[in-house]
Amino acid sequence: MKKFKVAVVGATGAVGQEMLKTVAERAFPVSDVIALASGRSAGGQVSFGEDQVLTVYDLAKFDFKGVDFCLSSAGAKISEEFAPRAAAAGCIVIDNTSQFRMDPDVPLVVPEVNPEALAGYKKRHIIANPNCSTIQMLVALKPLHDIAKIKRIVVATYQSVSGAGREAMDELFTQTRAIFVNDALVKEQFTKQIAFNVIPQIDVFMEDGMTKEEWKMVVETKKILDPKIKVAATCVRVPVFLCHAEAVNVEFENPISADEARAALKKAPGITVIDYQHEEGFVTPVECAGEDNVYVSRIREDISVENGLNLWIVGDNLRKGAALNAVQIAETMVKSYL
Repeated sequence: MKKFKVAVVGATGAVGQEMLKTVAERAFPVSDVIALASGRSAGGQVSFGEDQVLTVYDLAKFDFKGVDFCLSSAGAKISEEFAPRAAAAGCIVIDNTSQFRMDPDVPLVVPEVNPEALAGYKKRHIIANPNCSTIQMLVALKPLHDIAKIKRIVVATYQSVSGAGREAMDELFTQTRAIFVNDALVKEQFTKQIAFNVIPQIDVFMEDGMTKEEWKMVVETKKILDPKIKVAATCVRVPVFLCHAEAVNVEFENPISADEARAALKKAPGITVIDYQHEEGFVTPVECAGEDNVYVSRIREDISVENGLNLWIVGDNLRKGAALNAVQIAETMVKSYL
């Protein structure tokens, strides 16, 4: 089997380290792995696999010639600068930031949902990884859309602090500790206290009152799944370290029962259904940390609307919501397009 030279941009961050871990765990066919980050991180070291240590190189000085894949998660502005340079050198960039997601020449891909979109990668040699909350929702909704056609989605998210980076995780920890020892609370990463609280703002506010995170869920769903689907989202940050949860209400064009939905989801790739109508018959964020699959629970018919269902969807935002999805894109490229 051919082996590939892979670079990971943002290798010292939470998602970058998860990318390195995922590449190793899934035995992606690598000939060489290069860890890249900002100049201030250059010279440091990161782990790869069980026994390898990689030296971190300066992204600004790195020559991408000869690199086959770049898995990137270093911020939109950084991607805007380096991704075209890497692509021009012949590297296929799989970018986890928001920079290229809505570019009509850049495929926006969830492999379980729209792998055929990867055929358009040659236009820019850049492939976009969707937003974490969009990924897990669409993995669960694609099998249902195939059999009953979705008209409208109303989703409320419960998103962990890891979605905002390592510093946000540290802030939850330090604020929680401060409350117990009666220290002053310091707010740096969030606009409000996050410990023992929920914040109905993720990313910046837009002119129409939506936040950027909510807008992403709307437009990315249309690009990936179906442009006719109407989406209303409310995105909330919660005091959880890992894994996002979503309460999703779906209205379909055609009849679909909870039993039919449950059966379709059980057969679909990348999904685990745990749905029993008793106190422990559902999945919470704590229970799916480190898991690759998207978990679906609380599947029930919505009595307030015709052809409606309610679902509870949980996924590890650093795994399927970021690193795993990127590696699966690379795997699909190797299998079908290279």
